[in-house]
Amino acid sequence: MSAAPPYAGMTPLSSRFRSAYASIRPWRLLFDFSAFSLPSSYAEATSRIRRNVNHFRGNYALVALVIIFCSLIYHPISMIVFLITFIAWILLYFGRAEPLAVMGRIVDDRVVLVFLSLVTILVLVLTHVGLNVLVSVIIGVVVIGVHGVFRDTGDLALSESEAAEAGLLSFVG
Repeated sequence: MSAAPPYAGMTPLSSRFRSAYASIRPWRLLFDFSAFSLPSSYAEATSRIRRNVNHFRGNYALVALVIIFCSLIYHPISMIVFLITFIAWILLYFGRAEPLAVMGRIVDDRVVLVFLSLVTILVLVLTHVGLNVLVSVIIGVVVIGVHGVFRDTGDLALSESEAAEAGLLSFVG
C-alpha cells in the first residue's frame, strides 16, 4: 500500500501559470491601434469603458500592478511587501484554473479583483509610501480610462457570461 505523494491535491505550478496566461487577453489585441477611434458621444464612451474593462480586466490589472511596482523602485521594503502581495495576486486571481470558493460559495472574479486591489493599496500605504501609491493608482486609472474610451469595442467577442453581465441577452417566447 503506497501513500499518495504530498503534492497530489495541489495544482502544478506550470498549470497555474498556463491558467494565469489564459485569463489575460492577447496583448496585440489590447494594442491594436487600428481599433482606436474617438467615441461619438458620452454614452458610447461609457459603454466602451464598461466593455473594455470587462474584456481586458486581467490585462488592466497587470498594467496597474506594473505602474505601482515602478513607483516603488526607491523603496526596497515596500517593494518586498508588494512582491509578497503580487504572489497573492498570482495565487488568487491570475493563477486559478477554477473559480475561487470561500465557505462553499463561489466568489466572483470582480470581488477578488477589488479585494486584492484594496489589500495591495492598504499594505503599501502602511509601509509609508502612501503618496507614491496614490500617484501610481491615479496614473493607472488614467491610463486604463484613456485606453477604455478610445479602444473601439466592435471587434471584441463576448462570451455568454459577459453578454449576460452586460444585459445583452434577450429571452423571447
